[in-house]
Amino acid sequence: MNPAELFRKETDTVQLAPGDFLFREGEKGDKMYVLLEGEIDIFLGDFVFETAGPGALLGEMALIDDTPRTANAVAKSPSRLAQIDRRRFHFLVQQTPRFSTHVMKILADRLRHTNAVMAAREEISTSL
Repeated sequence: MNPAELFRKETDTVQLAPGDFLFREGEKGDKMYVLLEGEIDIFLGDFVFETAGPGALLGEMALIDDTPRTANAVAKSPSRLAQIDRRRFHFLVQQTPRFSTHVMKILADRLRHTNAVMAAREEISTSL
């Protein structure tokens, strides 16, 4: 599933120029985003954890567990994103089961990626 397909005709979008922040670590999040065009870097501290491309979901954790943002999201290139607020998120989860499972898959993939990155960083630091 490519969430960008659900939102390809969206007119109320967020436009970012390279270097613009989509969100910052520690902010309260009340929206998630679907990247329709461009690339967004996800930073953990000064480390680029992921470069998201079209179809990526960003900021979904804030809608799921109502906690502050855990990373910075910065446009790497001109980007256009669809916004999904809490009400729309719950509607999509209820009405589009494939959207729900896609969100869960994204979370599982990010957890696996985080574990792999942390293990690799630990291995590098112990070998120094």
